[in-house]
Amino acid sequence: MTLLRPRHLLLAVIAAPFALGLAACKKDTETAAPAGSPIAKVAPLAGQKWEDMVSATAGGGMLMGNPQATIKLVEYGSLSCPHCARFSQEAMEPLKAEFVSSGRVSFEFRSFAIHPQDIPLTVLVRCAPKESFFPLVEQVYGNFEAMQVPLQDPAVQKAAEAASSLPPAQRYPALSDALKFTEFFAARGVSVDQAHACLANIATATDVANNAKKYGEAGINQTPTLIINGFQLPSEQSEWPKIAEALRAAGSR
Repeated sequence: MTLLRPRHLLLAVIAAPFALGLAACKKDTETAAPAGSPIAKVAPLAGQKWEDMVSATAGGGMLMGNPQATIKLVEYGSLSCPHCARFSQEAMEPLKAEFVSSGRVSFEFRSFAIHPQDIPLTVLVRCAPKESFFPLVEQVYGNFEAMQVPLQDPAVQKAAEAASSLPPAQRYPALSDALKFTEFFAARGVSVDQAHACLANIATATDVANNAKKYGEAGINQTPTLIINGFQLPSEQSEWPKIAEALRAAGSR
């Protein structure tokens, strides 16, 4: 579980030293998960699958599944968080197969930018058509260790620092190039030109930063934070078997 101090993550954060530290700060806001009677499965429209249906949400996230699902699972996750990566690696396939596909559970991912690299990563996973959002997030998390390797290279760090001094519209394309993100996404269907265009859109980067500010002010102070129907699960229940148990208890059984 990555702990963080809620803070304003504005565009100027990239001008700070690249490696930002996280300070432990955890509020006692956790409550028991909801319990409910068994819920009947909900069939999608003919020829469709709930797990293939993706929509943007008012909370700044992307939602997979039935928008009217009785059970709503929300994750606040950082794309640079190792604990979030492990959760994704363990959870996504069974979450889709058992829960989202039933129409009883929707899954919303809200990208919480807690490190500078989270901004270009979030922009890039939203750069392709919305149906590609969750596959791209899974690719980032599934290749998490390999994506960290360039960050340890002094030459890469120097290039990332140099990117911070560029004008805003050039800053994120240069940072993404330096960190090998552009290359990573190009191999997964987001062309270099497409990535650069998305990253040069300062309005999108500002939205990512503003969402992080909003989430922190709402009391989200660790990643991943998992919420079922408005109830924040205790940190010790953030492992997938516990989440699956909580979803079944809420009625997806």
